[in-house]
Amino acid sequence: MECVVEGIIETQHVEALEILLHGLCGVPKERLKIHEFCLRSGPNLGVVTSELRVLCDLEQPKPTWTVRQVGGAMRGAGAEQLSVLVRSMIESKISKNGLRFFYILGYKLDHELLKVGFAFHFQKVVPITVTVTSVKRMLKLHATDEAVPVTPGIQLVEVTAPASADNYSEVAAAISSFSEYLAPLLHLSKPGVSAGVVPTAAAAAASLMSDGRGKTL
Repeated sequence: MECVVEGIIETQHVEALEILLHGLCGVPKERLKIHEFCLRSGPNLGVVTSELRVLCDLEQPKPTWTVRQVGGAMRGAGAEQLSVLVRSMIESKISKNGLRFFYILGYKLDHELLKVGFAFHFQKVVPITVTVTSVKRMLKLHATDEAVPVTPGIQLVEVTAPASADNYSEVAAAISSFSEYLAPLLHLSKPGVSAGVVPTAAAAAASLMSDGRGKTL
């Protein structure tokens, strides 16, 4: 299970966001270059379609592979009151033969994405990860070198943290509290509920760039 919020920011303000995140998190950033394969189950795997995401980390000297399955969101009055999305999620490391294995099982490639950017991993009550990426699509099968931005000039920001049935309220509160520090630059909300670009972003970015540092939590 995980808690997640997301938002968007103009590419021209990403450097300012990085300065702010570095100050808030107090740790160095990690570069990201993830080739994402979105797989959907074939008819031989049942009537209900399932989706898997196989991730290849191209930033490592030797690419590493992960499989990720995101389930449904938590429902009910309690979930509606939370400012973050709580959903089931299973993730596991796999070998380089994992993608071929899922094809043999009957999964089909639906689409591919390339996510390039950076991440910060830090501890604030719970482990929190912030990723800032340019999401790109492939013009040709597996052609990562020819990938083009899905939304030119816009980058995706995601804040996630692992949770359980016992502590998701605490995790949600930690993410909401952290998100407030980013509010001048971007608005973070549940996936699918985007508020667009924040009008105060340009002024906040200019201030951060002139100051050159953020505030450590």
